[in-house]
Amino acid sequence: MITENLNLFLANLNVFYRKLQNYHWNIKGEDFFNTHAKLEELYDKINKQIDEIAEHILIIDGEPLGTIKDYLEITQIKEANNEKIFSREIFENILKDYSILIENATKIKEDADNEKKYATSALMDEYLLDYGKKTWMIRQCLIK
Repeated sequence: MITENLNLFLANLNVFYRKLQNYHWNIKGEDFFNTHAKLEELYDKINKQIDEIAEHILIIDGEPLGTIKDYLEITQIKEANNEKIFSREIFENILKDYSILIENATKIKEDADNEKKYATSALMDEYLLDYGKKTWMIRQCLIK
């Protein structure tokens, strides 16, 4: 079950990575420069997590999903449209996506703790801290 949940997490991370890159290319508006740079920072971090999760699946004798087709069949994250978009809508959308990632990591952590897979649990702690901070920051920039 942990491997299945890690593969769902991996699929969500991969689609989220592409979504962030799409937004990076399509941001418009007066805050273009700041948002463009922030999106690159976010997708670079997600890219590292993709590799880390895939390798962790291998470490625990699982088989990571590796195709876009695989990811799209199970992802919970909606792809971004290929169109120009303002930062407020971007941040509203990715706030929802981070909530999905938090749910994924929480479920994996709970299962890992129950099965005494403490390395997996500890890895999820790192993600939960990271995503918690990012969602707090995004919420702050959405205050009117």
